[in-house]
Formats: sequence, C-alpha cells, structure tokens
Amino acid sequence: MKRYIEGIKFGMVLQLAIGPMCLLVFNTSRNVGFVKGLIMVFVIASVDLFYITLSCVGVSKLLEKSKFKVLFKVISSVILMLFGFSIILGSFGINVLPILSINPSSKNIFLQGLVLALSNPITIIYWGSILTNKLLEDNFKKRELIVFCMGLVSSTLIFLSFISFVGSVIGNFIPLFVANILNVIVGIVIIYFGVNYLIKNKY
Repeated sequence: MKRYIEGIKFGMVLQLAIGPMCLLVFNTSRNVGFVKGLIMVFVIASVDLFYITLSCVGVSKLLEKSKFKVLFKVISSVILMLFGFSIILGSFGINVLPILSINPSSKNIFLQGLVLALSNPITIIYWGSILTNKLLEDNFKKRELIVFCMGLVSSTLIFLSFISFVGSVIGNFIPLFVANILNVIVGIVIIYFGVNYLIKNKY
C-alpha cells in the first residue's frame, strides 16, 4: 500500500504539467458531457499502462535510437496538429476529419483517445527513465515497482476524471459562442504542443 500511495503522489505531480491529453479530456467533457469524457480518461489511462509495461520490458531502449525518435516525433506532432486544426474548423461547423470531431460519438471518443494517446510512444522513454531510477536509486523490488506503477496509472484516472468533471460543469454554463471561442483557443494550444514537440529538441 505504501508504494501504491507513493505512485499516486508521484503521478499527481507529473499530472500538474498540463499537456494535450489534459486539454483533450477537458474539451471533450465540455462539449459532450462528463460520461463521454470518462471514456477518454479510461482510454488514456489504459495507454499509460501499456506504455509503462513496455518501458518495464525494455522497449524504451529501442526508442532511444535517433532514427526511431525522429520518426515518432514527426508522427506525434502531425497528429496533434491535425487534431488542433480539426477542433478549430469544427467550431465553424466544418468537419473534415469525422474521427476528430469536437462533438463525437462514444465510438469516436474511444478512437480519438486511442489515436492521440498512442501517437506519443516517446512516452515509453520517459516512463523508462523514471522506473529505472526507482529500481536503481530507490532499490524497488519487482513487486514494489508493479504496485508503484499501479499508483501512477491511478493518478491519471483520478486527475483526468476531475478535469472531465470540471469541463462538463463549465460546459453547462457557457453560451455557444463562448464555447466556440474556447474550442478555437484549445485548438491553437494543441497545435502549439505539436509544433513545439517537433522542434524543441535537436535530433
């Protein structure tokens, strides 16, 4: 239980670094409600669990190679920018990519979360470095590491569920034109994440 709580605490600190997934959950819940926002939350948490598992088995070492890193950065950045543009266009009633619609069905929400969360496999390297540190410097045993990882995933569920709730509440009190303005702002910020992710590190 101690390692589980540590995982939640550590994960919550990481969650405070607001990123595109947080904005995605907030915007989805604001547009289509809390329950559908939770679908996105569970998809993102599942992908986190998948990437944490891959990092534990050593896939992060493969992705440290520059050619893979470049490829995945480009893919991730393009997907984020496409999604940002889709949100902006959707605010004006233009839906060019149905899977990235700002008013999606439950099926599309699942696909949105899956595509966007999986688009950043460099996350494996990030988790790999954290977990390696816990193994080597904090002397975690294998079972302790598993429990710690469960805490990390739980922090994603807790934090993003709260973001989903806030988004759904806000969505009930703002008029349509304000909602459209917020959609445009969110779209611009997500495009920024994509561009910044592409150029911030030298290859």
